[in-house]
Amino acid sequence: MMDKQQTVYNTTVPESRWRLYWALFRPRQWTKNGFVLAGVVFSGLFTNLQSMLTAITAFFIFCLVSSAGYIYNDILDKEEDALHPIKCHRPLAAGQVSVGEAQKLVVILAVAAIGAGFSLDLSFGFIVLLYFLLTVAYSLWLKKLVLIDLLALAAGFVLRAAGGAVAVGVMISPWLLICTPLLSLFLGLGKRRHELLFLEDGASAHRITLDDYSPELLNQLLSSVTAATLVSYSIYTFTSGHGLVMMLTIPFVLFGLFRYLYLIYCRDLGGSPEEVLLTDRQLLGTVILWGVAVLLILGTKQRF
Repeated sequence: MMDKQQTVYNTTVPESRWRLYWALFRPRQWTKNGFVLAGVVFSGLFTNLQSMLTAITAFFIFCLVSSAGYIYNDILDKEEDALHPIKCHRPLAAGQVSVGEAQKLVVILAVAAIGAGFSLDLSFGFIVLLYFLLTVAYSLWLKKLVLIDLLALAAGFVLRAAGGAVAVGVMISPWLLICTPLLSLFLGLGKRRHELLFLEDGASAHRITLDDYSPELLNQLLSSVTAATLVSYSIYTFTSGHGLVMMLTIPFVLFGLFRYLYLIYCRDLGGSPEEVLLTDRQLLGTVILWGVAVLLILGTKQRF
């Protein structure tokens, strides 16, 4: 097996290697780093060019550091991913990229991201560093602990949102810190449910905590988190200081949550939230309409 893999490493042309490296970066998952832009959007600073450029820079820094985390996780999960019907096609699991190459990429991406983070802002740099350490801890240990694995993922989203706010110099809204982890838990629970049902008896071979979950438990948790997410966002629109017009965005959030639940329960999707977002037209359209509505509401307030 090693000889065969070594042949693949030596005969692959450079252009193909860059495609493999790009696949390791998981660019589709960069949509999760959109939470970095929450601070500049909800503070109304998206109309300020300098603030917007800073937020976009912070977004790309998180793309680099999150990719470092994904590759590190792929290194550790190489054998488990090889047993997964979909993840077995990832470059490391398929033997198309060596562990040594992947380790070098982790170092390059992590050093570049953390260095750029400290160059942008000292506090932001510490948040980027903390995020990377969290992803390492998750890959090594936290993902093996039932429920803690979900809370660790939620913490990663909170750090994204907090980092974006710190980068542009705005206060971190408590509502941002409430809605962000709730939404990430909603997505994480849907992913766990899909893995548990899709992999069936082989689920624990891929993710050890799946032995401790059950469809009934995940269904109950999904119901609770869905309700909490909707209520929290609704209260935010009432108390945000942006006027009652902000309440007009609630139907978009309501439909988005319901549509995702429909895809989870009726279409057996949810294993890859970023894929669902980018491939389901109704869900993607809802997110775009919500974003446009929020920008129009906040932008109008900024002008008047």
